[in-house]
Amino acid sequence: MSDPTLKDLRIFLAVADSGSFRAAARRLDMAPSSLSHAISGLEGQLNLRLFHRTTRSIALTEEGARFLEQIRPVLEELGGILADAGASAGEVTGTLRVNAPYAAIQLLIENIVPDFLAAHPAIHLELRHEERLVDIVAEGCDAGIRLGEAVPPDMIGIPFGGPARFIPVASPAFLAAHGRPETPEDLKRFDCIRIRLPGGALYAWEFSRDGAAAAVDVPGRLTLDRMALSIAAAARGLGIAFVLEGAVRDLIASGRLVPVLREWTTEEPGLMLYYPGRRYVPPALRAFIDFIRGRRV
Repeated sequence: MSDPTLKDLRIFLAVADSGSFRAAARRLDMAPSSLSHAISGLEGQLNLRLFHRTTRSIALTEEGARFLEQIRPVLEELGGILADAGASAGEVTGTLRVNAPYAAIQLLIENIVPDFLAAHPAIHLELRHEERLVDIVAEGCDAGIRLGEAVPPDMIGIPFGGPARFIPVASPAFLAAHGRPETPEDLKRFDCIRIRLPGGALYAWEFSRDGAAAAVDVPGRLTLDRMALSIAAAARGLGIAFVLEGAVRDLIASGRLVPVLREWTTEEPGLMLYYPGRRYVPPALRAFIDFIRGRRV
């Protein structure tokens, strides 16, 4: 009987990390049935049952968990050696999959992606839009992007783009017709564009000034679940929106939107690229980390 191949072992690692054949298949760009067949073959070669399988779930057996603990550092060290060899031979290659909300992807496309792809012509970049926070490993992604406070604690985070500030904005026509709020409580008298969070709850707008904090459950006839849509609605005069200042900087400069209550808003941790805290980092991800580290957007 032949020995397991490196591909077999990498498939095992992907299935173990993802917790399902479907998620691992997305990660490896393979059919789930091919992964299932490969795992069955590996189990036969090792004479070990690596996974408990049902029609709805998959989980490591005790023997499988022990094998994973033994094989992971070997594969990660080998991956690092191959990555270093490839880097020394020339350009970085590979596919990089990044999960991020729409606003972050928009920011990347405008400020990061063109120069990154120009610098690394052999890298394929896949940006996957997802507003809700997901398990990036289970979704077959190498990394994710979220505001710093949302990054899972077991991940390594790389900040970029500087601090973030959420501010209320409205069109000049809206403010001319309805006046300007002077305090967060004043927002209760205005038509606001409400925010539906990925989990389903409505977001209460948060403010602070001189140590005093306020969370306002604003009224409004329009509710949206994407920042880009809130910005477009505010620019059309449909109400006051609460958005990232960086996302509306150009609209403010052009006069299409006007910030209000700016003295009540404070800077918060900005965007972070995050990835699993393991020893081996794929070469395409390593190149992306090096590219955005310290870059201002």
